Amino acid sequence: MQILSDQQENLLKEERNLLRKLRVALANFGAPDEDQTALEESIQQLDDFFLLVIVGEFNAGKSAFINALLGQKVLKEGVTPTTTQVNILRYGEANERQIVDDHLHILTAPVDILTEISIVDTPGTNAVIREHEEITSKFVPRSDLVLFITSADRPFTESERVFLEEIHDWGKKVVLVINKVDILQNEDDLAQIQSFLAENAQTLLGITPDIFPISARDALQAKQGQPQLWNESRFEALEKFIQDTLDEGSRTRLKFLNPLGVGKHLTNRYLETIQGRLALLKDDFDMLEDVDSQLDIYSDDMRRDFEFRMADVDNVLYEMEQRGETYFDETMRLARVFDLIKKERIQLEFETRVVADAPQHIERKVNEMIDWMVDSDLRQWQAVTEHIAERRRKHRDRIIGDESASAFHYDRERLIEGIGRDAKRVVETYDKSKEAQQIAQGAQNAVAAAAAIEIGAVGLGAIVAAIATTVAADITGILLASLVAALGLFIIPARRRAAKKEMREKITAMRTQLTKALRVHFEREIERSLGHINTTIAPYTRFVRAERDKNETSQATLQEIHTGLGRLQAQIQE
Repeated sequence: MQILSDQQENLLKEERNLLRKLRVALANFGAPDEDQTALEESIQQLDDFFLLVIVGEFNAGKSAFINALLGQKVLKEGVTPTTTQVNILRYGEANERQIVDDHLHILTAPVDILTEISIVDTPGTNAVIREHEEITSKFVPRSDLVLFITSADRPFTESERVFLEEIHDWGKKVVLVINKVDILQNEDDLAQIQSFLAENAQTLLGITPDIFPISARDALQAKQGQPQLWNESRFEALEKFIQDTLDEGSRTRLKFLNPLGVGKHLTNRYLETIQGRLALLKDDFDMLEDVDSQLDIYSDDMRRDFEFRMADVDNVLYEMEQRGETYFDETMRLARVFDLIKKERIQLEFETRVVADAPQHIERKVNEMIDWMVDSDLRQWQAVTEHIAERRRKHRDRIIGDESASAFHYDRERLIEGIGRDAKRVVETYDKSKEAQQIAQGAQNAVAAAAAIEIGAVGLGAIVAAIATTVAADITGILLASLVAALGLFIIPARRRAAKKEMREKITAMRTQLTKALRVHFEREIERSLGHINTTIAPYTRFVRAERDKNETSQATLQEIHTGLGRLQAQIQE
């Protein structure tokens, strides 16, 4: 026989599919076992008996209420906590107790109402043993309908407020039952209690739930041979409500709706968690963008300053070239023709007046450039370290929600801390002398000193000596005054022009070689510095990007499931 209609079957199939998708999404997201178990039990609940769960503080009369509903004393009653585990009451031919484990007992009784529903008796929400309260909290997500029992002598205690709010978060339908109204003096007292409960429930739940005042003790006595107490017990209205609520159609609707409530509660929770993570990850991306921006500015500033410093080196060579021009004009002229015969003197004079301290000056400029590069590198490391340290201090206490969120926060903080630790270690162990020596080894020794001294002093000095020798040879062949005139008008000016040209070419070659060598070392140092920083933050960068992709995917999946659950909920409620 088909129990559900075709429409109900389709709704049930769609609900199962959505909840299973949610189960996969939570597993992929790394949700704690507690939430995954709650969802799994909620899916199984679709195929179980209707579950009526009774909750409330100990001594509120939960066991007495269940006994009154069944019409017999199935559960033990008392003024101290008598329920230390979850009791599931089901139909059976005899009163029996099956101990599943320390926290779960199954009781059977030959009572008609149990043929269609199962009743769950839970430990008190304010139980002395906190484990009992945890058992109750974990069982609530499995319920189809919750009867919340409070006592007329202490209605709506703080523990009841907290627990009722938790029940509402799971999307459960809640009915409030005020037990022990037989202890009240008059109807005004009862009206005040009902009004008090309605106002507080409205604040907590956003709706005013059904509220039933009863005396479970009078109701049980009425059913067991004292019918005069039945009206005083006020139990009939609650029984009729339960019967109407738990008719076949209503039971099916509640049975379908309650797993959806669990699903929506979980999707809402994890969508909030994801939103918090993405907000935090946005801060992380902002920090990485700050670091990238700093590095870009650092590179631009370094390259601009490098050009300024190279201009200082060029000025040394330019001044040397100017001195050479002056020297050639003063030396290579007819009036000093006999001085040109003295090769060693000419060469020494050139080295003294033209080359002068240019090699030392260039070497000093190169050393200053090296110190500048090393110091800038160190300051950039310190800037990144301080930036990350400041961010860690600012967001130290931003922990989101559940265990999986805490794990995310821990991984993220661990990586941020690693960046700061690695950067700090580099800064603290930064050997300035060693770094400078490595840079200078190629630039300073191979180019600055060698090029300036060898090409400048020896090379240019040799040119002057060679030209002087040529001029001297010409002088030895002078026989006539006309040849002297030719020497003054043509030969020496030609030799002077050749010397200047040769000098300019040599200095240009030296400038080119020096600039190329320094630029290569400069670019290498910049890349090395940026590479160190990027390598240090690479694990954190990968983590942030991977987490953003993961959370955006989870967000889209959960949002799709949440929309589907809402649509299905509306269809079932119709």
